[in-house]
Amino acid sequence: MKGIVYSVNIGEKKGEIKKPVDKIELIEDFGVKGDCHAQKGINKQVSLLSWERMNEEFFCLKDKVDIKPGIFAENITTERIDLRKLKIGDKLKINEVVIEISEIGKKCHLYCEIYKKVEKCIMPKEGIFGRVLNGGIIKKGDMIEVIPKIDVAILTISDGCYKGERIDESGKYLKEKVEENGWNVIKYEIVPDEKEMIEKKLIEFCNFCNLILTTGGTGVGPRDITPEATQNVIEKNIPGIPEILRIKTYEKSKFSVLSRGIAGIKGESLIINLPGSLKAVIDCFEILSDLILHSIEMIRGFPHEK
Repeated sequence: MKGIVYSVNIGEKKGEIKKPVDKIELIEDFGVKGDCHAQKGINKQVSLLSWERMNEEFFCLKDKVDIKPGIFAENITTERIDLRKLKIGDKLKINEVVIEISEIGKKCHLYCEIYKKVEKCIMPKEGIFGRVLNGGIIKKGDMIEVIPKIDVAILTISDGCYKGERIDESGKYLKEKVEENGWNVIKYEIVPDEKEMIEKKLIEFCNFCNLILTTGGTGVGPRDITPEATQNVIEKNIPGIPEILRIKTYEKSKFSVLSRGIAGIKGESLIINLPGSLKAVIDCFEILSDLILHSIEMIRGFPHEK
């Protein structure tokens, strides 16, 4: 998801309208240089608000209120981006600046000029606040890119690994690659090839993870039941993912066609079955890394990139 900086604004005193300026300088772990809300170590170092939503919300009150950038004390007024789809932990990249979303909405203590006039404010519900992870200069017209937070669970399904008879090389490899991509490994567990246990873990992980990668149990052996367990959990099937994995990896091993792994969605969680062998997992992850990010964006309802 991408958008545009409509305006950049600075205020010298809390509770007052911020004034549009040509550019602002963001300082790492501090905020906007010269702004009254900037402070080291706090969550709300910089604020954002949608220009479109400001006008939509107050359209019927335009005779009472002069809607303009900075009127709700936001540092960055955005355009062409639905800030309502953001979640805590997502990042915004604007030039070299990186802002991590830390709070959504706020409780008003010093009522802004708008509230004093019409007793209504959009900031408590739709204001976006963040911490500055990387500083730099922002100006009107700059591109805003959303980098969604991805929380990952890795589930190794193997009788041998569960009993300690084999080392879980595939699961450990996935953990390393996930972290290299900047995603967050929330859970990493090993279960035996037991259908009910697999289903239970997948359902549990869907409560707090965007992405669940399983490894093992996708073959044609008598104990390989990972696809069946996954099918019982998912609500939407994504046949294209396992299809492309089998097609691409067939170029390296003809036995890839024997993998029965599936992929699908439960709620807002993407589940992908991968084979158990380390070599196969390495080959599959190289294909998946780009697909995963776009898939998560689509599942969360981000607009399609044209």
